[in-house]
Amino acid sequence: MPKVKTGSVRRQRRKRIMKHSKGYRGGRNNLKRSATEAVEKGWNYAYAHRRARKREFRQLWIARINAAARMHGLSYSRFMNGLKKSGIDLNRKVLADLAVHDEAGFARIAALAKG
Repeated sequence: MPKVKTGSVRRQRRKRIMKHSKGYRGGRNNLKRSATEAVEKGWNYAYAHRRARKREFRQLWIARINAAARMHGLSYSRFMNGLKKSGIDLNRKVLADLAVHDEAGFARIAALAKG
């Protein structure tokens, strides 16, 4: 059986890593082992932070809704409970946008949540 040669695969693998490590400082952009470690760590952070971003935005929306609800004499939890009971089905992203950009509209929703 003949020996299997790496052929162009090794070069392609290295090129892919080097393309991703462009702009890194020191040996992290031109030494294969350091570059591989740096790139893989970067991919791990990217994966984790795509999920963290969703948590952070929800946290921001809740803070904005809470602040606006308290201006109308409601806590966040009472406001959300009031919305649910009155059958208003708006998500937190939309409510937070209303709280920031349309105070009159949010005031009407808060009145419905109160009643």
